[in-house]
Amino acid sequence: MGVPICHVRDFARTTNVMQWGGLITSVKTIGERIKWARAQRGLTQGGLAAAAKVSTSTIGNLESGLREKPRELNAIAHALRAAPAWVETGRGEWDATSNVEAGPDRGGLVPLVSWVQAGDWCEASDPFQPGDAERWMPCPVAHGPHTYALRVKGDSMTAPHGNSRTYPEGCMVYVDPDRGSPINGDRVVAKLRGTDEVTFKVYKEEDGRKWLMPLNPAHLPIRDEFTVCGIIIGKWEDG
Repeated sequence: MGVPICHVRDFARTTNVMQWGGLITSVKTIGERIKWARAQRGLTQGGLAAAAKVSTSTIGNLESGLREKPRELNAIAHALRAAPAWVETGRGEWDATSNVEAGPDRGGLVPLVSWVQAGDWCEASDPFQPGDAERWMPCPVAHGPHTYALRVKGDSMTAPHGNSRTYPEGCMVYVDPDRGSPINGDRVVAKLRGTDEVTFKVYKEEDGRKWLMPLNPAHLPIRDEFTVCGIIIGKWEDG
């Protein structure tokens, strides 16, 4: 288990340093934040570059301060599974994969939709019509304009005991279809090719092979062809 992260903030409420395992690291600039987050994800500069589809020199120049604000910021943040707003400004939580608890409306309202509507998101740029949502709910993390929420069905994403990243039946996940291509380990909503079936699983990719992996070992991986409808950016759970 990792050592908790501590934020030390200045009077402007920007994150100046972050502490990990007793080591304090300056993260005043975009480059320093990218370098710090890359270390937490266990990525080399080349690994991050490949995941973000940029050159290794781009990452090196950012971390060394030769470049300030990259046009590829969103792609780099996604590859780091970090919040783009944190990479750019240092404000807010850095980890875009951390569980989201009920909180203030910092990111606007998103529709809670059915699984049928989630499948429609794979077929059109914005199929949602006002009034079609089960309800509107706050999304307290940075998200794209087409983000929606889904209520989890079944226990395939209920992880074994002791795993904090679990998604029990009835909890709600936030899905952002504008986050670009998934990387290995992302939680995704996907539609199986040639069917109307929509599922929530872990995206896996290795040696050109792609499949969908449940967290619950009682369920089998899905190796049929699929289309990713969106990437999970947070979770909300009662209690």
